[in-house]
Amino acid sequence: MRKIAADYAFLLDKGPTPFYRPLISIDERGKILAIEQWDDADLTDNRTEYYKGTLVPGFVNSHCHIELSHLKGVFEEATGMSGFINQINKLRESVDEEGRLTAMKTEFENFSKQGIVAVSDISNCAESFALKKYYLNLLLSNPHSAFPIYFKTFVELFGTEKEDADNILESGLQIVKKAANIGLDAGITPHSCYTMSPQLLTMAAVKGLETGYISYHSQESQEEEDLIMNGSGALADNYKNRGLSTPPITHTTALEYFINLLMTKQDGSLEKIGGNINLVHNVVISQTSIDKAMQCLKNPFFTICPLSNIFIHRELPPIRLMLKNSLKICIGTDSLSSNHILNMVKEMLCLQEHFPDITLSEMLLWACSNGAEYIGKQDIMGSLSVGKIPGVVLLENLHNFCLTPESSSRRLA
Repeated sequence: MRKIAADYAFLLDKGPTPFYRPLISIDERGKILAIEQWDDADLTDNRTEYYKGTLVPGFVNSHCHIELSHLKGVFEEATGMSGFINQINKLRESVDEEGRLTAMKTEFENFSKQGIVAVSDISNCAESFALKKYYLNLLLSNPHSAFPIYFKTFVELFGTEKEDADNILESGLQIVKKAANIGLDAGITPHSCYTMSPQLLTMAAVKGLETGYISYHSQESQEEEDLIMNGSGALADNYKNRGLSTPPITHTTALEYFINLLMTKQDGSLEKIGGNINLVHNVVISQTSIDKAMQCLKNPFFTICPLSNIFIHRELPPIRLMLKNSLKICIGTDSLSSNHILNMVKEMLCLQEHFPDITLSEMLLWACSNGAEYIGKQDIMGSLSVGKIPGVVLLENLHNFCLTPESSSRRLA
């Protein structure tokens, strides 16, 4: 048994107030056995490890593309979605397989060290699967070098031509099968409204929801809204210039378009659409689209990736509108094609700099508890609670319970 002591802890299941002088007892698997308040005598126990800082549960990265780690430092910023897509098409295969795997391994190690305990990761192929399996089963041989990470893998589909939908879905299912064969948790997910024919978008969403989960890029840019609402804008021009089909003009928001497609599969039922649906980015989410989501979706989550949004669009989601509507917000890092670093503390620092009225405890709920709930792991992750195995992470260099540019995290258990 280990005992970990620190100055403070955000338990996250006991309200927003930091817990003073926490002493957390854990077993060899990291399961929390007790949470007490230490006194000076406890620090003389040779089993007690004292750390100057604040303890928090492990982070859940609710949106990542680990496959794109080789693109660090390559992309031009502030190009908008159309420009970003052009760069992906040009540069995705610019590094050989060995280089891609090396880059992924570096980010896996960074995740482990900084205290990410689970990742909702997007895959377009099986290239990351061996590393995911390694980190899932890790710890027995060298427990002090790295920590296990749970990956929920979403095999992402896209394709603009309706006649290709069946073949694309089948190819995705083969990748899911490869994941299942080595014990990884994986399922199908649609990418977005602008990269998919209505047929493929509907088929992929329905197939993904058979597993209970999808992760969907939603309202990431005004270009996306313009495309769906009136068929105009940079994204529409990009696709037309490449001879690709575009979605139908609906005069609705992009999220309404997506939900309406899902509703066509309800067979006349008035019940809400079930499953955990992760709507990712939400840069241009509006009250209209929020109302639609809350009316029609049983359990939606709304993931934000602040540094990625600034990288591509120089914009952030309307956080205060999201809070006003009591949305379940999660935090993700996106990929190194649209970010300089995959680090949950840096994502929260970005939010704090732009929305200084949002407390650290609130952001930790997004980065830990809500993320765990989205992937269905709230019983074992998401809070420092007796009986859970959430990971124990040390936040250092806070000032009055606010993040600073020097703030960092490291996993202790």
